[in-house]
Amino acid sequence: MTSFDEASYKVAEYLLQIKAVKLQPDEPFTWASGWKSPIYCDNRKTLSYPSIRTYIRHQFVNAINKEFAKPDVIAGVATGGIAQGALVAQEMGLPFVYVRSEAKKHGLTNMIEGVVEKGQSVVVIEDLISTGGSSLKAVEALREKGCVVKGMAAIFTYGFDLAENNFKKAKCKLATLTNYNTLINVALDKGYISEKDIAGLSDWRVSPDTWKQSEIKSK
Repeated sequence: MTSFDEASYKVAEYLLQIKAVKLQPDEPFTWASGWKSPIYCDNRKTLSYPSIRTYIRHQFVNAINKEFAKPDVIAGVATGGIAQGALVAQEMGLPFVYVRSEAKKHGLTNMIEGVVEKGQSVVVIEDLISTGGSSLKAVEALREKGCVVKGMAAIFTYGFDLAENNFKKAKCKLATLTNYNTLINVALDKGYISEKDIAGLSDWRVSPDTWKQSEIKSK
């Protein structure tokens, strides 16, 4: 493995270790969208473990330097990307802002909190990429402000085709510290799942909106 692959493996291992990611192929979770899912991800848990938090911060910086070069500003996506983004900005000695999911209804009605100027280059930080829809709203808000968005870095992506297409349409480069395929490999290596679970987990990533629906209807 390359050093980047090793880092991806390690991040996935940490996520499983602290149960930031849970895999339950036989007892799927239900997402807010109504999708049935064998995986649940809450990367905010990484903030509670100093050594893991530090490792992820360092990997973010490595990924940014490798994929984008140093920007003028780091922006976090509310809410999961705020703390991660602030840690990265501190590590890189850069200004930090965060982007709300929608503009405030009172006061200055800001969508972007903090100071960012027209023409400044920005790397956006997220904790998790699913479809990419909400994350790319932050990119759009920064562009409307006149910023040059170099791209987005996230801890984890499910790797859905829909997300890949959304980022392509938005012309926004995405770099992630780890991904679904790596996670499944680590989970198998470490005994979190068995070989019999692989097919179902792979099927879900390809068709998450219809996965298990036939089984549900037959009950």
